[in-house]
Amino acid sequence: MKTVGVTANCEKPDAAAALRRTAAAARRLGLTLATCDHTAKYLPRAAQVRPAIFPRRIEALLALGGDGTMLRAMRLLNGADVPLLGVNLGSLGFLTSVAEEQLEAAMEALAEGQVRESRRTVAEARVHRGARAYGPYRALNDVVIGWGESSRVVTLRLRIDDQEVGQYVCDGLIVSTPTGSTGHSLSGGGPIVAPEAPVFVINPICPHTLSHRPLVVPDSSRLEIEVERSTKRQLFVIDGQDHHQILQGDRVEIERAATPVRLLHLPDYSYFSLLRQKLHLRGSAV
Repeated sequence: MKTVGVTANCEKPDAAAALRRTAAAARRLGLTLATCDHTAKYLPRAAQVRPAIFPRRIEALLALGGDGTMLRAMRLLNGADVPLLGVNLGSLGFLTSVAEEQLEAAMEALAEGQVRESRRTVAEARVHRGARAYGPYRALNDVVIGWGESSRVVTLRLRIDDQEVGQYVCDGLIVSTPTGSTGHSLSGGGPIVAPEAPVFVINPICPHTLSHRPLVVPDSSRLEIEVERSTKRQLFVIDGQDHHQILQGDRVEIERAATPVRLLHLPDYSYFSLLRQKLHLRGSAV
């Protein structure tokens, strides 16, 4: 591996120092760095590439920041088959598995090909409004329909592979990938799903019946959510970052994207160790 793209959340207090360390390690390892955004301000010797061709010019993408930075980095790749390595400059960080103090070790592992790869399912959503379709929108974590201009409930109809599942009178629905199961879905009572499991989690937000529970389905399924009854404009949110409005009568179709996201980790990475660290997950006391 010779050419590594770099993007960073430059508002993080440690970002400038971390990027200087990145540049020093790249010189020592014989790596070429490339940027396509504001990160170039702190990497003046890096090649500056237009965003449209950025994924074609790099062999891996290094993201320095938090999980939001990783989600933005995924959008920079725009579905390209380029692996992504995250360095955590924040506190929580489920996607950024490399600690800040491991930055140089991570770059050495990249240069030597001594990294582990985890392929993560991406959800691809389209919004159908009459004869028009909008999208596709790619989500590594989740697609959320709900909230909007008031606290009134809405009625959403769910179909899976053209089979009727039922109506949800609720505040909204979360469709989560396994990667996103520790995010919004978990806070809404959903299960923790191993990140490489081939499933989607469908989780109603505050349903107005006790019979509705999170539903786990194969990620080969095609999901269709119709806004059957609503007196307000609702939000349609991709990974908590891209916000759009949907209306009564709109249909949202969600499928597994053709290209997964390839997350890179150091050789000693353990997802369950991460759960214990970040969520204080424990078994029964003995």
